[in-house]
Amino acid sequence: MTNVQSSGIEPGQRRLNGPQTTGREYRNLSQPTHLMAHDDDVAVPMRDGIMLLADVHRPAEPGQYPVLIAASPYPRQIQNLGAPAGFIEAGASDFFVPRGYVHVIANCRGTSGSGGSFGFFDGQERRDMYDLVEWAAQQPWSNGNVGMIGISYFAGTQMEAAVERPPHLKAIMPIAGTFDLYESATHHGLMSSGFITPFLFMIGMTSGHTNKLWRSTLVDAVRALLLTPGIHKKFEMTNGEAAIAGLKVLLKLHHNPHPWDDLWRAIAAEHPFRDAWWEDRNLLPLLDRVEVPVYMGCDWQNVPLHLPHTFTAYERLNNSKHLQVAMMGPHGLAWPWESLHIEAIAWFDHWLKGQDTGILDGPQFRYILPETEGWRTSDAWPIPEAVHRAYALRASGGLSEDEGEAGSRTYMNLGGGLNRPRASETDPPPFLHWSTPPLPNDLDLIGPIEVHLDAACTAPDTAFIVVLQDVDENENAIDVTAGYLRASLRGVEQAASKRGTPFLPCRTFEAVPIGEKVSYRIPLVPNARRFRAGHKLRLYLTTDDQNADRPALLEFRHASVGTSSLNTVFSSSRLLLPILR
Repeated sequence: MTNVQSSGIEPGQRRLNGPQTTGREYRNLSQPTHLMAHDDDVAVPMRDGIMLLADVHRPAEPGQYPVLIAASPYPRQIQNLGAPAGFIEAGASDFFVPRGYVHVIANCRGTSGSGGSFGFFDGQERRDMYDLVEWAAQQPWSNGNVGMIGISYFAGTQMEAAVERPPHLKAIMPIAGTFDLYESATHHGLMSSGFITPFLFMIGMTSGHTNKLWRSTLVDAVRALLLTPGIHKKFEMTNGEAAIAGLKVLLKLHHNPHPWDDLWRAIAAEHPFRDAWWEDRNLLPLLDRVEVPVYMGCDWQNVPLHLPHTFTAYERLNNSKHLQVAMMGPHGLAWPWESLHIEAIAWFDHWLKGQDTGILDGPQFRYILPETEGWRTSDAWPIPEAVHRAYALRASGGLSEDEGEAGSRTYMNLGGGLNRPRASETDPPPFLHWSTPPLPNDLDLIGPIEVHLDAACTAPDTAFIVVLQDVDENENAIDVTAGYLRASLRGVEQAASKRGTPFLPCRTFEAVPIGEKVSYRIPLVPNARRFRAGHKLRLYLTTDDQNADRPALLEFRHASVGTSSLNTVFSSSRLLLPILR
């Protein structure tokens, strides 16, 4: 074996952060025997004449190799920077290239020097991904076998390519992806302002910079510092909340208003409900076109952004040649993204090199149950052994399978501009919560979750934000998962709904009948957890999560509906939890 520098998990290699496998034993994996070469700012022609820019990281030895494409609006020049930032997500070139792959990192149109205008997951971007794959297949360093890699936006562009079915695309690995922009930017009518605003500002700001910054001696020095073992090791616990906190710093920096502010207005003001604009950015109806093998997954903590897409896509990828899923526990995904790289090499060695690696052995759905040890497996999702149990939102504030005495509880939401200096001691609370007694035994939860909420409101519209929490013996609460609904978008498509997973089209506004009891089905993002004996389950309900004292997973908060109201919740409401038997 040639002694080459590479990352990995073996002695002498730059140590990768994060979990690297899902518990399988692998064989015949490609070994790091290739030196690396780099071609920067390569122009890639699109069918309409626009040029995308890509950096090509390849084995230095002449030859033809399989290709892994990573495409996004994030600066390609710093994907190997090693920074703990939420846009360093293309994967480690120094892992894949020494093992005999070409790593192509490309910028979507309108970003970091690529021509055209950024469209944010639109149909044009899908066509660009087709052209990018077919271009890579024809290059002299390519053997025509193309895969795609990367998490988050990089995962979304993989699925965009797959629905277009370029002939040379052989397999994809879209971990933590977004496949329906509405589901990430707007949670059933509530704009995810804590995410989408800094996200668009960040892309706008970074896209305005050139190689003068990104390929400077300053950035090279930062890279050398960040990749030193001691510092790099500290990033393995970097989570999505920290990444978003970093993005918020960028809100104060200047960016060109076009198209970034135009896209922001489209989401915040022009398209409050699902319409043609959103459907152009929705891959879910197209997923039956995907035929290549797909390896999906996410971490259970990524509730308000990527986690829901894993399950909505899983249900629709019926024609994929092979579908595999990995659901990770805490810190399964950190930044820079380096987790599951051994898993990825086993996946792509199988599909792009024809090597028997063991990646297909055993059940295809593998998962961590947080607060337990080791990987578990299933042949299906939802997990067949999990059964829904209904817990009443009792008038006493308890959460129990027994409703007890029928009744109700009321909380108040106030809009802005009321000229009120402070709250009154006579005010109803701004939120409610219901708790179980301390659990006598461990309770394992995994699967789809929903709230059947019976409520009356004094305004024609309101919002419901529900958070499921794990509360320990000292009343410390950990947010497990959440669900969101704008009351005026409560319509459920029954034919597409299942127990625990109501389907909310969010296309038709229907005013709330003031003062009347209305039934709502609120899906919480599917999740998994062991609730320890002595802990309590708590369901938290509010209407506005902008205040810092309100729970918000990953600190993703929502634009307020803005109406002042008293909301009354009846004890006939139920929380449906999938409990492992």
